[in-house]
Amino acid sequence: MTQTELFEYVLGDPLLASSLYVNIALAGLALVFFVFMAKDLQDPRAKLIAVSVLLVPTVSVASYTGLASGLTIGVLEMPAGHAAENASVMIGGEPVDGVISLWGRYLTWALSTPAILLALGLLAGSDSTSIFTAITFDIAMCITGLAAALTTSSHILRWFWYFISCACFAVVIYVLLAKWPADAAAAGTASVFNTLKLLTVVLWLGYPIVWALGVEGIAVLPVGITSWAYSLLDVVAKYVFAFLLLRYVTSNESAVSGDVLDVPSSAAPADD
Repeated sequence: MTQTELFEYVLGDPLLASSLYVNIALAGLALVFFVFMAKDLQDPRAKLIAVSVLLVPTVSVASYTGLASGLTIGVLEMPAGHAAENASVMIGGEPVDGVISLWGRYLTWALSTPAILLALGLLAGSDSTSIFTAITFDIAMCITGLAAALTTSSHILRWFWYFISCACFAVVIYVLLAKWPADAAAAGTASVFNTLKLLTVVLWLGYPIVWALGVEGIAVLPVGITSWAYSLLDVVAKYVFAFLLLRYVTSNESAVSGDVLDVPSSAAPADD
């Protein structure tokens, strides 16, 4: 399939096209608004939180443009045993064996979700080791999720990759729910952190559920509905999350002040 054919396929599917173009517009507006919100920040840690937040809509604009243009979309033939193993799709007026795969979303998540975790870790006043742990397992979650989506040799292996991805996600959830709340309490940012933590965990749990129900999993949801489900999750998990975080940081800059990725002030000093 050529990019032109895939681009025209997206345009010819109003449900799929709207799920992409609406998000391009929202991400662009969010980026401009967030830049305006963060323009007066002075503290290094507060500015790094803002930069992390700004990366989220920036990546989304690029990613959704890649999907809409056909650059990061493909047609994959599902393996034997998959619900869509004999599926075909009409592209360029001709039936093509396989299903539409919007694999470019994983590139978005591999860049945007680490930025979200960096911002949350900084807000909580966590140490660099804890933040690095969350980010690395998050990236592993996205990469193994991509492997699950692109594996066409075996139906079992697709789900094996999926469960590896979920295991990596469990580590991220552990850090968010068990480690960082104590750090946030010590840093004095517990109230806003707990809100953002729950928002993140609940919404991020929606992504593997959509994967399992969509064409990549048991194929209950068609491509257009799956794409809209991901897009709606992105809007809240990324742009609403970023707005709430930036609003707090710009109003309480002193509460998150400090050197970039330094050890929280509550930590005991090391003996000479």
